[in-house]
Amino acid sequence: MREKLLLLLIGFITLNIILAETCFAKIVNPNVVYTYAQMDQDLKTMERKYGNSLQVTSIGKSHLGKEIWAAKLGKGNRNILLIGAHHGREWLTTSLLMVMLENYVRSYDKGEQIGCFSTNLFDEVAIWFIPMLNPDGVTIQQKGLTAVPKYMADDIFEMNALSPDFSRWKANGIGIDLNRQYPAGWSALKEVSVPWYQFHKGPAPMVAKEIVTITAFTKNINPSVALSYHSSGREIFWNYKNGSYLERDKYLANKVSLLTGYTLSKPIKEATGGGFTDWFITTFHKPGMTIEICPLIDEISPPLSIFKEEWKRNELVGIMLADEVQKMKLSN
Repeated sequence: MREKLLLLLIGFITLNIILAETCFAKIVNPNVVYTYAQMDQDLKTMERKYGNSLQVTSIGKSHLGKEIWAAKLGKGNRNILLIGAHHGREWLTTSLLMVMLENYVRSYDKGEQIGCFSTNLFDEVAIWFIPMLNPDGVTIQQKGLTAVPKYMADDIFEMNALSPDFSRWKANGIGIDLNRQYPAGWSALKEVSVPWYQFHKGPAPMVAKEIVTITAFTKNINPSVALSYHSSGREIFWNYKNGSYLERDKYLANKVSLLTGYTLSKPIKEATGGGFTDWFITTFHKPGMTIEICPLIDEISPPLSIFKEEWKRNELVGIMLADEVQKMKLSN
């Protein structure tokens, strides 16, 4: 009997260790393929539970009519903007931002610290999360032709190079690569000339509904810092015509690099534009970064098994930036 009790105790302790290592949040589950529908449900659950600390709002709709959700954590007048899933196959960035949002709002609601940082920071600096900018692309990547109306199926199949495998799908719901749609160096981009599963920049900048939505929203909240999460490569891109703000922006990017362990990209003279970070830096003259999570992989979504490590690397990024915004007085 004593031996059985000892075995049961060991088993209980082992189970709790496993759960502690794999359970990153109580509402969001990053250990599964994370869909638009699940994100939608999780945001509503979080808002019901933490409504005093969290505001969830639709900022627009995708081409296929899906709401583009934004969640505001905190009450501050100054803002940070974090964006996930510009690209269909990069939905692990949605999981990352949703887990960050849940962990932050739970700690803020309870008055607990996150790492060495006080969540009182969110009384002064709010964080806006847009976990999935491209819900159409994510759904196509995950569900293939069943994700689109029947009248679109032939066109989407052709955009996917006549392949039934949509795991590499990167574009939005009409074959435009959203991170090649911004009016910053757009004309110099080499393009795939027709709507395609990746790299088609569109007939002009600001054609995609998702880009019209996010640019208008960004101008409205006027963030002090903006980050766009992508995958893959474990690299941080921060430099695009930063001008006189180069040292300030490099300082902040270096802090994120040290925190995550991701490589800080080296500025090049003829950097290509078209991306959110390029547009943000040149429009607002404030720090902007593209953060590539996960080791470099081929044209596919990163494996779920990598999430634990990427979360550890990024857990403190949002609140560290809030602390820096407060200290540096990077006001709106």
